[in-house]
Amino acid sequence: MRRKALVLGVACAGALTLAGLALAANGGTLPVSPRSPNAHNTRDAYVFVLIFTAIVFVGVEGALITLMIKYRRGKRARSADGLQLHGSTRLETLWTVVPVLILTAIGAFVFIKLPSIAHAPKATAATSTTIKVEGRQFYWMFHYPNGAVSVGTMVAPAGDVVNEDVFAPDTDVLHSWWVPQLGGKIDAIPGRTNHTWFEAPEGVYNARCSDLCGIQHTMMLATVVVKPRAEYEKFIAERAANPSSVALGKEQWDHVCAICHRLDSTYIGPSLGGNPLLTHPARLAVLLRNGFGRMPAVGSDWTDDQITALVSYYKELVKGNG
Repeated sequence: MRRKALVLGVACAGALTLAGLALAANGGTLPVSPRSPNAHNTRDAYVFVLIFTAIVFVGVEGALITLMIKYRRGKRARSADGLQLHGSTRLETLWTVVPVLILTAIGAFVFIKLPSIAHAPKATAATSTTIKVEGRQFYWMFHYPNGAVSVGTMVAPAGDVVNEDVFAPDTDVLHSWWVPQLGGKIDAIPGRTNHTWFEAPEGVYNARCSDLCGIQHTMMLATVVVKPRAEYEKFIAERAANPSSVALGKEQWDHVCAICHRLDSTYIGPSLGGNPLLTHPARLAVLLRNGFGRMPAVGSDWTDDQITALVSYYKELVKGNG
């Protein structure tokens, strides 16, 4: 009876585990499908380590269950001593040497892969670009080589090496930039610039902050839109030529203001519907650049054009909802 109960319990646990894995996005055991060489190499390292850990898990748990069954008390009296076993030199040598060999193999493989994950491949000026990624409470702002900016949505050239300089302002908190399909996490640390890269085909990739950074951390999302280089160049040229565009204002509203405010009701912060402050660029600039009360200085380094863009979009938004 006990053996049947044990077998039934193991079978149920296995079935529940397999069901959970099947319901997960990609089987539950692997990272999302990689779309950049560094993400591919990260996945390779993950799978390599997973194979060894799976073997160790099955071996250890299998031995544990076997010993539990083989040396169970059975009909032996509770006061009787169990079976007396003596050490095995061969077995003790194996469980010392085998883990050392496994860790050596894992370490060697990871160190071989690490340079291709951390360092961008060599590229010419025509096939590479650098985008600065700024983490703020609670949004991402992107700075392009020609001085253009975008908020919440990074636009990047397809098939080219994109170097990312990731940082946070001195007055902010720690964030972590993570685009799962394009590589590993990289910290945005106040007062310090970290570097990462990707090289991706056309597509739209989801990004997020992976470090708890405050009350609206879960809303600190972004999108990386990878386009042909000609379209990328057109975007940053138009954004630089019109730095106070309504399009930029909409990005700032959606990814900065709307994280904590609503137009018609109190949310994290007060309602912004009908607030005259948002139609007065000079007064709005003081609030955004200095903060007030619980509101951080979300726009401490925003230009006058960015303030104007937000005011322009707010006026259109209120008119449309009027």
